[in-house]
Amino acid sequence: MEIGSVSKAVTLVTQKSTACAMRSGSLPVFATPAMVALMEEAACDCIAPFLAEGETSVGTAMNIRHTAATPIGRNVYAEARLMAAEGRRLTFEVRAWDDTGEIGRGTHERAIVSSEKFLAKAQAKGENSN
Repeated sequence: MEIGSVSKAVTLVTQKSTACAMRSGSLPVFATPAMVALMEEAACDCIAPFLAEGETSVGTAMNIRHTAATPIGRNVYAEARLMAAEGRRLTFEVRAWDDTGEIGRGTHERAIVSSEKFLAKAQAKGENSN
């Protein structure tokens, strides 16, 4: 992993990505869960070139503030910068903005995992609950 690597993601705010549609609020503005997903997308893209075959990453923590609203029809951009890589644990600085300025920022942690082992463990949970 290269500390300082940066990746960006962009989305258009639509009815589907609003707080009222995602049930995280009652207003037709960009939802906090949608902003978090965009930040995670940027983080995934940031490290994708460094993952071995059969590896992926999973989100383990998100600590963000959503500081400004964005209406339907506007673009929202997110950026993830890799700040630390300790073994399989990765820490990112994340931020989001629209055409008028910053709308959120914080930190995000991900863990590198074996896709096969991770899915097998998840499937075992389903089998043990019957």
